[in-house]
Amino acid sequence: MTNLSRKYRPQTFGDVAGQERVTKTLCREVEQGKLGHAYLFSGPRGVGKTTAARIFAKAVNCLKPKAGEPCLKCEACERIANGQAIDIIEMDAASHTGVDNVREAIIEHVRFVPAALKYKVYVVDEAHMLSAQAWNALLKTIEEPPAYTIFIFATTEKHKVPATIVSRCQKFDFMRVSEENIVIRLAELAKTEGIKVDKAVLTNVADRSEGCLRDAEN
Repeated sequence: MTNLSRKYRPQTFGDVAGQERVTKTLCREVEQGKLGHAYLFSGPRGVGKTTAARIFAKAVNCLKPKAGEPCLKCEACERIANGQAIDIIEMDAASHTGVDNVREAIIEHVRFVPAALKYKVYVVDEAHMLSAQAWNALLKTIEEPPAYTIFIFATTEKHKVPATIVSRCQKFDFMRVSEENIVIRLAELAKTEGIKVDKAVLTNVADRSEGCLRDAEN
């Protein structure tokens, strides 16, 4: 069966459901060119943290951004969309928790200028899983990052991220997606897939998903 959450993963901030406060702020930062060097995206699972991080990575590198949104058509956008951008580095901290992983994937890597894009963007998913030693090793890099580097830490458990790291990040709290927004999103996907679904069914799915849009879609 097709994984709908992957097939229809949002490509722009405007496509991200239920996180308008976060996405509008990120759009504004891109549009005004006032970018931070480290971001902390926290909130429940399946509400768009990693998706927003990927869109942000695309937007800051887009050659022709429109009101803070990636154009999706320029060379940089296409390179990122096709998975050919070696300057966008994603790391799953759940399976790379140690200091050696961080040193190899980030600390040693960050010294080199971007190969093709304007910014090197490091997206660390499940960041709270990093060991204390890994965070300590990463701290200096976050404190004094190269100008071409942006870090995005995504986590479902912000309280487990060291305070020394949190204090150096711009913090964005993602909320559970409302039942109304989930129903609207599911109706759109059903229409695109050519499937007729009674609204009562969509409402039931939305209710059972408990605010997790990814679960609802799948």
